[in-house]
Amino acid sequence: MTYSDTHLREAAEIIAKLDSSACERAVELLVSVRENGGRVFVLGVGGSAANASHAVNDLRKIAGLECYAPTDNVSELTARTNDDGWKTVFVEWLKGSRLNHRDALFVLSVGGGDLKRNVSPNLVAALDLAKAIGAKVLGIVGRDGGYTAKVADVAVIIPTVNADNVTPHAEAFQAVVWHLFVSHPKLKVSETKWESTK
Repeated sequence: MTYSDTHLREAAEIIAKLDSSACERAVELLVSVRENGGRVFVLGVGGSAANASHAVNDLRKIAGLECYAPTDNVSELTARTNDDGWKTVFVEWLKGSRLNHRDALFVLSVGGGDLKRNVSPNLVAALDLAKAIGAKVLGIVGRDGGYTAKVADVAVIIPTVNADNVTPHAEAFQAVVWHLFVSHPKLKVSETKWESTK
């Protein structure tokens, strides 16, 4: 069997193991944020930061949510990192955006944050702020979900089927899952181009 065969079989196994009830709960959470006039802040690092940008586009354009990703503003991101450090880069951005109880923090991450291992401490700080002020928290995370899964109102965990491929599968399936969200009839408000030109 080739590596391509293996990778695709792993992807099929992940699809079969994904928790659809968690996806439904996440959609309900996003609907409630929209109905209450809240905003969604999508956080991600590395490949998940690129996914955050794409997710913001879809949540705004397809689902009609007011939505932002701090990593889309590279000037502020790098200034905050340079002046204040990586750990506080998201939490200070959220404070500046007046994160409040009507809003939601949406974390895209392979590990979900782990202070003991010093992995994504910036996500942990942002999650602590969100919980302290009563904002909703959801995540699409890999492995065991880390700190995000511990504190989230809803966490969709991408199952680990091969410990050597946690990162590529987690980041790939973030896109599968958020596309499920924005395509869901309860959340989708705008037709996508190709579907409207049948």
